[in-house]
Amino acid sequence: MEFTGDPAQLAAHASQFRMVAGDTAASVLEDYERVAQRTDDVIRATADFDASHPLPAAPWFEPGAEWTVRRVFLHLIAETSQHAGHADIIRETIDGARTMG
Repeated sequence: MEFTGDPAQLAAHASQFRMVAGDTAASVLEDYERVAQRTDDVIRATADFDASHPLPAAPWFEPGAEWTVRRVFLHLIAETSQHAGHADIIRETIDGARTMG
């Protein structure tokens, strides 16, 4: 999908990252596991981690930017660890237990 900057289009994109009626913790975790398995499959099938591909037009990408497969995978790792860290901060706030230091 190419982003045009239309507020409705951006809102529709953002809505993909919210739980909706009928979503449960179990269904969200099932979706996460399915996507994680697909990601693992893609990684195993990738022959050239230095291959690059143009990024879609979106407000958060520089126009004409390209990323290598390697950079995409490293980005996924960084995003996952960053958001896991956010969840850990919330958990520590609730239960007071620290996992490091």
